Amino acid sequence: MNTSGDRLRLLLRECHLSASDFAANRRVTPQHVNNWFKRGIPMARLDEIAELLCVNSRWLRTGEGLKHPKGPSAPEPRASAEAQPMPLKSAVSPDTSDVCIAFYNEVLAPDGAGTRVMEIPNHHVRLDHSILQAAEVNPEHAICVPMIGNSMTHKIQSGSTLAIDTSLTHIVDGEIYALEQDGMLRIKYAYRLPGEGLRLRSHNLSEYPDESYSAEQIQALNIRILGWVFWWSTLNTRRPSVPHTLEDN
Repeated sequence: MNTSGDRLRLLLRECHLSASDFAANRRVTPQHVNNWFKRGIPMARLDEIAELLCVNSRWLRTGEGLKHPKGPSAPEPRASAEAQPMPLKSAVSPDTSDVCIAFYNEVLAPDGAGTRVMEIPNHHVRLDHSILQAAEVNPEHAICVPMIGNSMTHKIQSGSTLAIDTSLTHIVDGEIYALEQDGMLRIKYAYRLPGEGLRLRSHNLSEYPDESYSAEQIQALNIRILGWVFWWSTLNTRRPSVPHTLEDN
């Protein structure tokens, strides 16, 4: 591992992330990521990627020093074919105000049939502890997931990172929740319906109409509330225009 690109490739392999998935998360093309593998990570993005993958920027750049920031360690997760309660994995560093939060995403089932929402090993997101305090979220109940697709545009852009309170699974009408539906990660406004039914609404109503499910359909479709969305990152969707610079004649 002589370059930062080699170390990035190793980290993605440890997290079971493909170059395409990582590119989508960072809103770049897969070719950009492949170039980083070959030529190294651009200096302008080193700190950002090191923070995302929860490693020290110096180690990512040079291979020297500690790989991971100092802080409490957590046991390795155990993958299961069946839905399991979200483990309590977040840890507050005693030396900083950051909280290191476990990251979940869709992963392919071992037999290749469909996906599941599972923790990505050795992949964490750092949030300032004040964010959780403001939302009254216990760090032990916090996880992060990606926004996949444009169903919540323009509220939450595709590729954003979201923080979830897994202790709040009771539906409060009009709040945003993360759900798993037959192995698919979904982010929606949620509303209760009579008879323990559920209505899901997207922010992008022009492309995604409301969905209503009875209690029987919820069970048949394996719909599970993962938790309440209390924070998300923001991403610019376009580069601002600047005045044209005339060349000297």
